[in-house]
Amino acid sequence: MATTINILGDDFARAAAQAGLRARIDALAAGKVVLYIDDLDRYVEELPDGRRFEVRLQPETPRDSHICILRELPATNG
Repeated sequence: MATTINILGDDFARAAAQAGLRARIDALAAGKVVLYIDDLDRYVEELPDGRRFEVRLQPETPRDSHICILRELPATNG
């Protein structure tokens, strides 16, 4: 008999959050820029040097210029 897995449970949510954090850390360590939505529902662009910016996406513009920086955000501790 197969085991039922609740993908909407707390264990799954924790594992998904940890995987996302690991992916962010790995991408930054590899020199990649990371774009995500933070806890305040802001789009944040994070650079490998630790700088972070609140950004707005402009999908109607060419791919290489579709991000508009609104302001620099304070550094975080991880």
